[in-house]
Amino acid sequence: MSLDGFSMRPLVRELNDALAGGRIDKITQPNKQSIVLSIRQPGQNHQLHISINSQNPTAHLLTKNLENPPEPPVFCMVLRKQLENSRIAAIRQHGLDRLILIDMDSIAAGGIIVTKTLVLELMGKYSNIILIQDGVIIDALRKIGTNSSRVRTVLPGDTYELPPGQDKLDLFTAPMTEVMARLRANSPEERLDKALLATCMGFGPVSAKEVCFLGGFAPSTRLSALEDVDFQAVSAALAEIREAASGQSPQPVILIDSQQKVLAMAAFPLHYLSDAVTLSFPNISAMLEKASALAGSYVLPDKDRFKKLVKNELHRAENKLVKLDEEIAAAENAEEYKIRGDNLMTYQYQYNDHEDAAITVVNIYSETGEEITIPLDQRYTIIQNMQLCYKKYDKLKRAQELLQVQRQECEASITYLESIEASLLASASIGEIAEIHNELVEGGYLREKLKRKNNDKPSHPFRFTAPDGTQILVGKNNYQNDKLTCKTASFNDTWFHTQNIPGSHVILRNGGEEISEENLLLAAQLAAHFSKAQGSSKVPVDYTEIRYVKKPSGSKPGFVIFTNQKTLYITPDEQELAPILAQDPQ
Repeated sequence: MSLDGFSMRPLVRELNDALAGGRIDKITQPNKQSIVLSIRQPGQNHQLHISINSQNPTAHLLTKNLENPPEPPVFCMVLRKQLENSRIAAIRQHGLDRLILIDMDSIAAGGIIVTKTLVLELMGKYSNIILIQDGVIIDALRKIGTNSSRVRTVLPGDTYELPPGQDKLDLFTAPMTEVMARLRANSPEERLDKALLATCMGFGPVSAKEVCFLGGFAPSTRLSALEDVDFQAVSAALAEIREAASGQSPQPVILIDSQQKVLAMAAFPLHYLSDAVTLSFPNISAMLEKASALAGSYVLPDKDRFKKLVKNELHRAENKLVKLDEEIAAAENAEEYKIRGDNLMTYQYQYNDHEDAAITVVNIYSETGEEITIPLDQRYTIIQNMQLCYKKYDKLKRAQELLQVQRQECEASITYLESIEASLLASASIGEIAEIHNELVEGGYLREKLKRKNNDKPSHPFRFTAPDGTQILVGKNNYQNDKLTCKTASFNDTWFHTQNIPGSHVILRNGGEEISEENLLLAAQLAAHFSKAQGSSKVPVDYTEIRYVKKPSGSKPGFVIFTNQKTLYITPDEQELAPILAQDPQ
């Protein structure tokens, strides 16, 4: 979900008012999909976050700094060389397209002022950030060659071409009579929302549906069903939405569902989703920053890579477990081969060698005289077939023990990988991702060097405070879990963990004092929330004193054994947890 070109117009005005004339002080690239321009204005600094994440391409001012990798990517270095110390001349929009141009002036050799333009193409999966000068591409975040597109290439040295103009009307400049005449010119069987999209420049589904709602029509209404009075209602709705989007004080909103999923957002109030929760914001940048947080648009470097790696390793381990179960089932038939061998030994003199493909005899182990059919390999004698049966029996008996050991190891690997998967969900800093990197390297899942010396910000566990002031610590990954349980916690603090479910170690720092029922339930809810069972009901959570929790020598990170535990069955109340989770977990 992203802004359409119609709502982007007031965003561009907002950014231009805040940043025009400012000097670019620093450029960073937090991840592969975004850059941040630090812009110095008299008396204040701004940070412009530009992201081409396909789910939510955006450009907005930040209120919180984003972490950056220790080594800047190549595109970041190019922008630093080309744009640092430049001054922003203007921020403008190309028509009503989802395309923002940032013109920047800098002094070149000989004191000549040159203008370079950073083009932000915020168009879903086709989004890109392109630096141009005099119409020629200097560099681009996403380079597009002939192998990727036969229609348009984006490579250094190419001439940059703006998208071709659309045969649509600009609602902000065209007379309303002309807009309505163009709307009526669509096919009579066209849906009203589709006709609005074909008529009004910059309109997206959100704007079109809002106009339909304001006019009192369903989006699927056919034009042929509208009378003159209905078109007057549509005209009034268009005038209303134009007024809302062109005002100097926009009223941006986000509509979300009960699961915090973004359903729609715009620079003006939305009413067409009556069941949605409406979030209002003082400016469009604040709205876009919240939308990015809800959509998870900002992705830490390597986080996605590690997620895919762990997912693949889990899939491989689960497939191996299925095969091991099949082999164990086959090995359980070992006794059958011993019975065949014993019967062949008993009846070996009653049959001739190399004559029969199978023999049927009375089973010597049957108390009721049941018969058994024994297949024979005619290439061998009866005695040799008997020896083959005993050999197969011995092999399967040995396999039973080895396969059970392998199965236990495979189950342990799955549990461990699931714990890393949970750690990735809880990780929110480069330092925490670096710890998971080292864990994957030490576990043999990554063939890379350990990150022992880096400039990453040290990672810390979540620190929450209960209403009565008691501190609750929650580990974000297996290294933090080990440190919390084995070093940080006192022997008489209380330890919580979901039963047989990967998740964080939770420490309630009660110091041996009696735990109130409120704190007990809160710590258990946090243990369930920060686990793979998040969102489930009746989650079993074990708790015991730290003195009863031990880490076996040589065990994997995060693995402990414990005794004297009690178990709570918890259904986390997200609304009750919200004030606790909203605390700044430093």
